[in-house]
Amino acid sequence: MKIQPRNFNPGWENTLYRIIFESDTRSGRAFDIGLFFAIILSVLAVMLDSVRAIHAVHGELLLGVEWFFTGLFIVEYLARLLVVRQPLAYAFSLLGIIDFLSIVPTLVALGFAGSRYLLVIRTLRLLRVFRIFKLGRFVGEGEFIVTALRASRFKILVFLSAVFTLAVVMGTLMYVVEGGSNGFTSIPKSIYWAIVTVTTVGYGDISPHTVPGQTLASLLMILGYAIIAVPTGIVSAQMSSSAAPTPGYKLARCTACQAEGHRPEAAFCWHCGGPV
Repeated sequence: MKIQPRNFNPGWENTLYRIIFESDTRSGRAFDIGLFFAIILSVLAVMLDSVRAIHAVHGELLLGVEWFFTGLFIVEYLARLLVVRQPLAYAFSLLGIIDFLSIVPTLVALGFAGSRYLLVIRTLRLLRVFRIFKLGRFVGEGEFIVTALRASRFKILVFLSAVFTLAVVMGTLMYVVEGGSNGFTSIPKSIYWAIVTVTTVGYGDISPHTVPGQTLASLLMILGYAIIAVPTGIVSAQMSSSAAPTPGYKLARCTACQAEGHRPEAAFCWHCGGPV
């Protein structure tokens, strides 16, 4: 969704919009930097409060800090809704939902004490202020990876289905071979062991004791190493094919957003309008 100011005419709404949503001015950059440190400090306060020794001594202070930042974020959220042209559309956009979720846990904590620690979701808001550090050049690379993953989604889905089927079959076999006396008390628990084994995690909380069971486990471990390479190969192949230049197009990237695929006569980026 393209966010637009409520009023295009000069005025306080347009000024506030430029401060909140844009970073090409001194005031907008200062706002983003202040928001960045506010997010970091608020999340740090929540983390410190989860430590019992610190909570016992500074619990009230950290609670006050938490409510202070929550109040700031509430005001900021309402200001965003006030200056955009379509407040409801913004509220249900991805960034709008993240902004809303960053203030909900503290309010919910009035009825459910443990929910306040979910405030760490505020770290997602750092994605909004990355622009102040001129990280826009990495957006194109991120989009490249996302595109490769999206193009490989059906292959990955088939692969995951095969792995899940293997885990179900091997887990069921292990349940039959080992039985409940060796920790495989049910098929779901045996499937859990198979998943842990095939992913080479190996918690060690359940292990086979019979020779047939250990043979099956050895086979599954070897398959696990082979399976790990499959999704990597799928995505890598897709990324390689996506990176191949299209005939008749320039290899140059936009200096602002790093987008590719420009026509030979192009002087400006098709994505953001920056120079090529």
